[in-house]
Amino acid sequence: MLDYQKQFIQYALDCGVLKFGEFQLKSGRISPYFFNTGLFNTGAQLDKLGQFYAQAIISAGVEVDVLYGPAYKGIPLVSTTSIAYSRLRGDMPFAFNRKEAKDHGEGGLLVGAPLKGKVWILDDVITAGTSVRESVEIIRAADATVAGVVIALDRQEKGQNELSAVQEVSAQFGIPVIAIIGLADIIEFIAQDSGSADKLAIIQAYRQQYGI
Repeated sequence: MLDYQKQFIQYALDCGVLKFGEFQLKSGRISPYFFNTGLFNTGAQLDKLGQFYAQAIISAGVEVDVLYGPAYKGIPLVSTTSIAYSRLRGDMPFAFNRKEAKDHGEGGLLVGAPLKGKVWILDDVITAGTSVRESVEIIRAADATVAGVVIALDRQEKGQNELSAVQEVSAQFGIPVIAIIGLADIIEFIAQDSGSADKLAIIQAYRQQYGI
């Protein structure tokens, strides 16, 4: 685990974005942790979040021409990440979509830079993969290349079969998915705290049952 990943886990804990306890997921599973990027809800928190996304992209060593954020959650993500990336590596164009095409003014479905070259989709997590699939259609319709997806957390958890939602998306579209952190990183982080043995055991048991 890299330093920025440790810092991200601690920051998520400090902001209440990452919580431990008992949480019922949409799947019906009872998870020993919950992660909600929507709780990064101040200017300073969003600024910091963008820095972590940018670091994940830079650490992966990938080529990026445009960053794309699916509405609605992806809009602040792609905006703050573009700013952070531009500070670190140079100006970075970004775009996002409207839920409904605008029929006046400049019109259209897209806002921001033209989609061209290698486009990376930014999202918070991948559950059903719906927003990614919609984003892929939009990007390909613009004759651009879907280079990959960047998310905050990979739960590394089985979906309806033996693959995780992230693995399903990667396999379906033949693209990489970069995560700032995964469940394995959270477990490694907790393991470094001698006072969290009970918490660690519960999360490890959950991963044993549902992990990929």
